[in-house]
Amino acid sequence: MIDLRSDTVTRPVAAMKQAMMDAEVGDDVMGEDPTVRHLESMVADLLGKEGAVFACSGTQSNQMGLRAHCVPGDELLINATGHIGIFECGGPAALSGITVRQIEAPKGMLSVADLEDKPRVDDQHYCRTRLVCLENTTNIAGGFVYSLGQLQDVSGWAWSQGLKMHLDGARFFNATVAGGYTPAELAACFDTISICFSKGLGCPMGSILAGSQEEVRLARRARKMFGGAMRQSGMMAAAAVYALENHVDRMQQDHDNAQRLATLLAQIDGVAADPAATESNLVFFEIDPELGTAVQLSAALRERGVLIGPMGGQKLRAATHLDVAESDISVVAEAVADCVTSGFAEQALVGSGPYSK
Repeated sequence: MIDLRSDTVTRPVAAMKQAMMDAEVGDDVMGEDPTVRHLESMVADLLGKEGAVFACSGTQSNQMGLRAHCVPGDELLINATGHIGIFECGGPAALSGITVRQIEAPKGMLSVADLEDKPRVDDQHYCRTRLVCLENTTNIAGGFVYSLGQLQDVSGWAWSQGLKMHLDGARFFNATVAGGYTPAELAACFDTISICFSKGLGCPMGSILAGSQEEVRLARRARKMFGGAMRQSGMMAAAAVYALENHVDRMQQDHDNAQRLATLLAQIDGVAADPAATESNLVFFEIDPELGTAVQLSAALRERGVLIGPMGGQKLRAATHLDVAESDISVVAEAVADCVTSGFAEQALVGSGPYSK
């Protein structure tokens, strides 16, 4: 199978597994795991922050960041397609009593113009607007990459309003590679930054939150409250260290593969894809309604050895990653073309796979 459903499906390479096996470990809750401490120091230095705390997942590190900034009754502002507001199981409300205010924005990228009239007035009837959350790269909004200038504009405005800034950097290094800025330049626009290791970086699990010493202290406490305090977690931290040393620069290959896939898909009658709108490793495309639905095309592709996730209606998303070779791209495009020419909707109706309905 060529699996393009998500970059979360990546598997650790042999050298990463060896680094995990060789990792020196201790009790992280007691602050005695040397590999975790090395990773946290490494990330803090890379981002120009005072500290960092290792977490189980991107959802967890995001929720730790929110808890560090907000108290129950506070409000955060986020783009309407943001992961924190949609895909984290109501965590802000359930875990921290935070109201999520979702704002429509082109490409899922908030600007000062989108935000400037949103903070609540200081009145006993209203929740306190406390935090602005951005996502870079954007996820279901299209995999777009903020310019450094737009980030600086938003953060400058937010801080002038007394608001805090949090970055959902699930694909942080995809953003730096595609955006042409350094990790420290991106991180300078935020108070806290969440980075996921289990997507394009190819780790089996793990995420990290970076920020000031006080924010990290509060986040570490929240990690314990949320059930995420780990013991001999140096094995997982070693995978992240390996990834930071070996898997960042190579992400350009994933972006190049995404561009090539978008270009090939755009040449297929009945498929709408836009290479110019493919800025990172996420390729969004749509199938003509007369041909069938995204779910039906996904089912037909599965029968041809290709896994691509339907996004509902006519839209699909393909994520390139380190387990997808350049040679796989033409195979995927050929499979889509074959589905289109062979009437995939009829095939899908009688298919037996899990995506056949």
